[in-house]
Amino acid sequence: MPRIGFHAPIAGGLHKALLRAQELGCTAVQIFSRNPRGWTARPLSAEEVALFHQTREETGIDPVVIHANYLINLAATDDAVRDRSIAAFREEVERGILLGADYIVVHPGSARGAREEDGIETCAASLRAACQGLKLGSLRILVENTAGQGDCIGHRFEHLHRIIELCPELELGACFDTAHAFAAGYELRDERGLKQTMRELERAVGTKNVPVVHFNDSKAPFASRVDRHWHIGEGQIGAEAMRRIACERKFRNAAFLIETPQDGPEDDARNLGALRSFICDGKARSA
Repeated sequence: MPRIGFHAPIAGGLHKALLRAQELGCTAVQIFSRNPRGWTARPLSAEEVALFHQTREETGIDPVVIHANYLINLAATDDAVRDRSIAAFREEVERGILLGADYIVVHPGSARGAREEDGIETCAASLRAACQGLKLGSLRILVENTAGQGDCIGHRFEHLHRIIELCPELELGACFDTAHAFAAGYELRDERGLKQTMRELERAVGTKNVPVVHFNDSKAPFASRVDRHWHIGEGQIGAEAMRRIACERKFRNAAFLIETPQDGPEDDARNLGALRSFICDGKARSA
């Protein structure tokens, strides 16, 4: 079975996210390493880092994915915002290195008032600046596809291709978000549409470079360019289409992580249960 997990809260300490993932039967997890809506963060203490490593070893959670701060805009046209974003993302990477995370997921950003290609080039330059002089080791940065809301770049797979191409020294990968792709106009609801979407993703970045899938249904309609995640099988993509994605052979080595709403205390368990059933059903059909 592929590795599955969810975006776990870090209340009470970063290591608690690993324990919460274990409690829900997860083999992977995504976390924020800090407040996702603030520019500054308290440095990690040696004790926090040691406890995180110890808990990860005890739980066997793999991979550990960090989602970058929501305020970061690496494609910003405003110099002050861009400089602040570069500094904040560098801090995210440094924290990821300390924690031994496997991946950091980041949105390409918004290029308000600029051409898309200019935004793509700005994003790539910002990534290079943020990582200058750092030894990433086994940590890999993944650029996530977006719904294209507002002036956000990344809603076409070709945008991710260009960003990756412009940062060869960073060996970037991509994170595929199902809700974002659907809202951006990539058809997922039928087998023909999924095959075409997978062909385009393969051509742009190569599915071997997509080690993380954000497995979310969409509350927003197809091609709406609106980013609204929804419960698995209950949104506009639907259960059958989500099952096909979960069983997609090109994603057999990827980690599937849900980022669905938490309207009630059982929502994460329910959505993870849906994901597990889809994967198992797919295996049964192909056996």
